[in-house]
Amino acid sequence: MASHEVLQAFVQAATQGSFSAAARKLGKSQSTVSAAVASLEIDLDVLLFDRSSRKPTLTAAGHVLLQRAEQVLEASSRLALAASQLSQGLEAKVTIAMSDTYQSERFELALKAFEQRYPNLELEWLIAECEDLIALVQSGRAQIALVEAQEVYPPDLSRSPVEERTEIALFVAPTHPLASLESVNQQVLQQHRELRLASIINPNETRPMGRVWSAPSFLMLMEMAQLGFGWAALPRWLVERFGNAGLIELSVRSWPRSVAVDALWSRQYPPGPAGSWLLGQMLD
Repeated sequence: MASHEVLQAFVQAATQGSFSAAARKLGKSQSTVSAAVASLEIDLDVLLFDRSSRKPTLTAAGHVLLQRAEQVLEASSRLALAASQLSQGLEAKVTIAMSDTYQSERFELALKAFEQRYPNLELEWLIAECEDLIALVQSGRAQIALVEAQEVYPPDLSRSPVEERTEIALFVAPTHPLASLESVNQQVLQQHRELRLASIINPNETRPMGRVWSAPSFLMLMEMAQLGFGWAALPRWLVERFGNAGLIELSVRSWPRSVAVDALWSRQYPPGPAGSWLLGQMLD
């Protein structure tokens, strides 16, 4: 396989238009560049430049292989950058777990900035709710979680409130009996099936009681509600974006409710440099 230096000599000779210009660009002698290109032609058994005129020009094969050489050099550059970042202590992957109660344009902008700042770093984005989010952070499976604010958290977790809040409202399908009522009270609600969030990791923590169906995500609850199986408390933004006008908001006293959101991270498995940077973007 051709070395990085040989491929650079070929690419520079092609883009600069001459071996001498490529040599000046690379800080090498013209003979070194010419020899590198010639050795590449021998290795590939392909003529890359037509040297019949005073100024060498790319052959048809040279044009094709120039694109491939540029791709190899770009991949090599990304590899070197990733290795450099890892050697400086940058984590190999950042995992963020999020409740659907959190929706923010600032987070979307933070992700775009993260992509620009750490283009070679893997980002994993998980959706979870309830105790599942806390368990993901406690176990080190996720470095950051965005969760509906709670009064008390496990002592090994740190928290910081985010600025954005979410409105949770009650919704049913248009065909549901509750949809035809102008207003609904708790007593009437209890006469119909509730669609409720439930934890996967600790199901007993949120064990449904009575006439209840449960699911571990708001999206699943929303689909169940659209199918007419019951009423559900859902983030308004989620219904507006993905509900496809398939749900009716109920008029119930004390609803909708404003929900605060906290950012969580573990003291035992704290975010690395990239995770800390992303967390700072969401909290600033």
